[in-house]
Amino acid sequence: MKDEIYRVAARHGVAVVVVAAGFIRVPQNPLITRVAAGAGMDAADDRIAGEAGPGDVVVTADVPLAARCVKAGAAVLAPTGKAFTEADIGMALAVRDLMTDLRAAGEVTGGPRPFGPRDRSAFLQALEQAVRRAARTVAAGRTGPDSRAEG
Repeated sequence: MKDEIYRVAARHGVAVVVVAAGFIRVPQNPLITRVAAGAGMDAADDRIAGEAGPGDVVVTADVPLAARCVKAGAAVLAPTGKAFTEADIGMALAVRDLMTDLRAAGEVTGGPRPFGPRDRSAFLQALEQAVRRAARTVAAGRTGPDSRAEG
């Protein structure tokens, strides 16, 4: 998925900031920056949420992080291409909490289905649209779009 992010960002000439708690390898490209968020359970999430805002695109499967970034005004996509919005983030959090409670009670809930070609295609299409919208947001009054990937 990161390779897709890098390609879309390069095509649009936008910066990518990859934030991770530890070391993560990124391509040598002036548009790609790696940020080590430091130790701590939520250090990377705190860094991403603290810097995300209008004109940014955040890619994460972490629903609580998605909620924080949506609240900050960023466009947020799941790796499947599903957009998290103000209208549906509350439901996404509720489902996540329910599944957490079920697992804690011993219920076997399974995991997500494997990431396939359709998911990749849906993600690429959603990312293209999000980057274009972010560029319009920036053109309307902010200095520069970023695509932020959680590592």
